[in-house]
Amino acid sequence: MTLTRRTVLGGLAAAGAVTLLPRPASASPSPAASPVAGPRRTVVLRGRPAAEAERLRMQTVYRTTEFVPAGLYLPPGRALTLEVRANDGALPAAHVGAADTNPDTAYRYPRAYPLAAGVNTISDPGGGMVYLSFVGDRRSRAVVRFGPEGVPAPTFVLAPSSGCGDPAVATSAAWRGRPDFAAPVFAAEGTTEAEFQSQLDTLTESPFVELVSPQMIVTVRRETFLQVRDQDHAQLLTYLEQVEDVEAAISGLDGSSALHAPTPLGRHLINVRPEYGPKSTAYATHAYTAYYDPYATTRLLLPDKVRTTGWGVYHELGHQHQQMAWRPSELTEVTVNIYSLAVQRHFGMPSNLVTNNAYETALAKLPVTDYAGLAAFEKLVPFRQLELGFGDGFYPRVHRLVREEAPASSSGDSARRFTLMALYFSRVAGRDLTGFLRAWAFPVPESGYAELAALGLPQPDADLTRMSER
Repeated sequence: MTLTRRTVLGGLAAAGAVTLLPRPASASPSPAASPVAGPRRTVVLRGRPAAEAERLRMQTVYRTTEFVPAGLYLPPGRALTLEVRANDGALPAAHVGAADTNPDTAYRYPRAYPLAAGVNTISDPGGGMVYLSFVGDRRSRAVVRFGPEGVPAPTFVLAPSSGCGDPAVATSAAWRGRPDFAAPVFAAEGTTEAEFQSQLDTLTESPFVELVSPQMIVTVRRETFLQVRDQDHAQLLTYLEQVEDVEAAISGLDGSSALHAPTPLGRHLINVRPEYGPKSTAYATHAYTAYYDPYATTRLLLPDKVRTTGWGVYHELGHQHQQMAWRPSELTEVTVNIYSLAVQRHFGMPSNLVTNNAYETALAKLPVTDYAGLAAFEKLVPFRQLELGFGDGFYPRVHRLVREEAPASSSGDSARRFTLMALYFSRVAGRDLTGFLRAWAFPVPESGYAELAALGLPQPDADLTRMSER
């Protein structure tokens, strides 16, 4: 794997999101207020790109998150002060609430509070976990100090660049002061399991628990988390980091250029309330992936299950890597599993295509007359066959070429996106894949096949439709 892992200095790591606001929110600057004394939580932020700018750079369907976790829970109606210093005029924002976690649907989405230089006071009627975001140039810096509400916490420092971004992380330090706003947080390589279990027993006012690593924020409702609290949380975060690394690698985010660099933003995984979302096992959207209680307690929060049967986690995070150009709506739940299969291979697990006999049943239907009529895993078979025929570098090359050319397409124009899929797959393979695509009955329009023929590419050297795994 060419992707460099992020260095963890311990404590809380960065991630973030662009959010939709159900109602306006603001912070009240108090420039005349005196700086608060005593030990306070301090976060040093480095400027990072906006999530939408990153989405367009990577050409993905969904944005990821801009949030930097503060490790605090702000109760509804309570006031929190934040003292801000910045070096070049760019200023951070505070956000309250993780999406789809508030029992009051009026507060479904996080509320944003732009911060001014000096002392700010924020109060949120819905309450929720507190996050920061700081959009700006890499050279931009901002320091945010929380207090004086007796907030216990470590001091934050900047991690050195490791090639994957510069998350703000916290050094290990003793918890101090009253636990008014502190939430239980397990920070990768910065919190021992014993310390975290003690937080769970003593920091009981927060209805949420968070697990944090350089690329991950995992926000879980307390009552759900306590059902499976006795786990190796360092190992859990290690596995989740590996999931992201594998999916970034197959996305061609190899650091070979600025265009192909892994995103410095993170992923937000949220244990959501049952009244939100499509009422399935889990779902993905802009800024976060969501997991209902049954999946959280049987897969997401269990390290060994993430490694062996964590397909749902791989799948939902994969949605945030899908590119627009070759994701017609008919393939939304198909091509996402290119990433899922890659993670299975990384963990040495049998392919779902093999365990579900998808090769046998799908190949028996060739030539296919109706791609839409294939079963879910049968639809995935031809995508894996292209890797078997052209090597593991096939999809990384597809992703890189799409980023380089950024072709225009519309989510409602499936014909164009199937055409782009045919063109990009053939160009990367260096072969005219018309016969292969027709054999699987992909709904590429005849005009798309005409564009493909105009490339003048040679035919494949072998019959790709017969390729399979055992």
